[in-house]
Amino acid sequence: MKILNQIAEYLFLKKKDKDKPITQWMKYMHGINRLSILLFLGAMIYIVVRLLLR
Repeated sequence: MKILNQIAEYLFLKKKDKDKPITQWMKYMHGINRLSILLFLGAMIYIVVRLLLR
């Protein structure tokens, strides 16, 4: 469940924990992770649409 909570935080579905220390490198890492999750979801949607239209 910890992984699902982290994904929810990346996609702004859940508020972040205020007690966690935030560094500049953590911001970069979270931004890259957010981008990779969104690209993956976009690719999955594209594949499903392509399969349905065949």
